[in-house]
Amino acid sequence: MDLLLEPMFRVPFLTGLMLAALVPVVGVLARLRDEWLAALGFAHLAGAGGALGSALALPVLPAALGLAMLGVAARALWRRQGNDLYALMILAGWATMMLVAAVSRHASTLGQMLVDGQLYFVRGPHLVAAAILLVVSVPLMPLLMRLLLRLTLLPHQDQANGVPVQSSLLLFNALLATSVALSAVTLGVMTAFALLYLPAWVAFGLARSWRATWLLAAGLGVVAYLIAFVLALLVDLPFGPVMVATLCVLGCARFTPGR
Repeated sequence: MDLLLEPMFRVPFLTGLMLAALVPVVGVLARLRDEWLAALGFAHLAGAGGALGSALALPVLPAALGLAMLGVAARALWRRQGNDLYALMILAGWATMMLVAAVSRHASTLGQMLVDGQLYFVRGPHLVAAAILLVVSVPLMPLLMRLLLRLTLLPHQDQANGVPVQSSLLLFNALLATSVALSAVTLGVMTAFALLYLPAWVAFGLARSWRATWLLAAGLGVVAYLIAFVLALLVDLPFGPVMVATLCVLGCARFTPGR
């Protein structure tokens, strides 16, 4: 346990903790929109961007976020709701990662880190990015929640009242892509998907109110993160698979009798 007090682990711990609290709440909104596959879509684009950045000797984090933003632009042009576009992002991102890794040793190493999760190797820029994302998201989330709830329950109300919603949807997609991309680079591609999908899935099945849904999702994300962080460190295992396994175990709560 003394390892947890080491200064070298403070930045990774705080970075992951902020993402573990935020991403599940974003996942609640993605599930509300029935676009939960966006997590894998943007995560694979971020991974492809990171691989390209590594191969071209560019900073990995900006490259990953930049390619994820291209996905947001594509989503803005694709007005149909659903997961079809995200499936294309997954395939394109995966193919790009594999091809770049095949011709670049640095990209190949980074690709493996994106699979395993490189949390213990993150540095100050990741912490700063996570902090900025959290500070920006806190005031935005209540506004986006009300908008997306209204669009889901009363889809024609804003249109009938002449209220523009595309700018708000673009903002949500940008928040979603940024959260997933930063999580993919920091925690791992599959970890980012599990963190966005599983807590929201459990919360939708167990919570009895909208507020309880996003509180439960955030709580599950934080609890899973704390368990996985300590366990992976003490047992010397890759963080990403440990985090996903922990989320899967906690996700079994979804099968509570009567639910």
